[in-house]
Amino acid sequence: MKKVEARFYKSPGGSEPVRDWLLGLEREDRRIIGFDIATAEYGWPIGMPTCRAMGGGLFEIRSSLPGKRIARILLCHARGKLVLLHGFLKKTQKTPTGDLDLARTRMKEIVK
Repeated sequence: MKKVEARFYKSPGGSEPVRDWLLGLEREDRRIIGFDIATAEYGWPIGMPTCRAMGGGLFEIRSSLPGKRIARILLCHARGKLVLLHGFLKKTQKTPTGDLDLARTRMKEIVK
């Protein structure tokens, strides 16, 4: 049984950017990321290597994809749910500031 359910962030205009990003990925990539999201849902709170706290209530789900690629989903825990705020393929060792800022902006909308 899930400890906490994951939901996609919904923009004020009604779009779900993380869902749209996932649908643009290859099927195998979606399967791996989906498994990691489910791991977080069933085991929350969960630590490394699947999840890592990013500070200020922001967390990341860490997925290793074929071809030595790395995917991240930034999320927060709000109103008893995991809210998937932003997803991206990681190209550098450090998480880009723009991706963190976007997730934090979306998180502020959720936890008003």
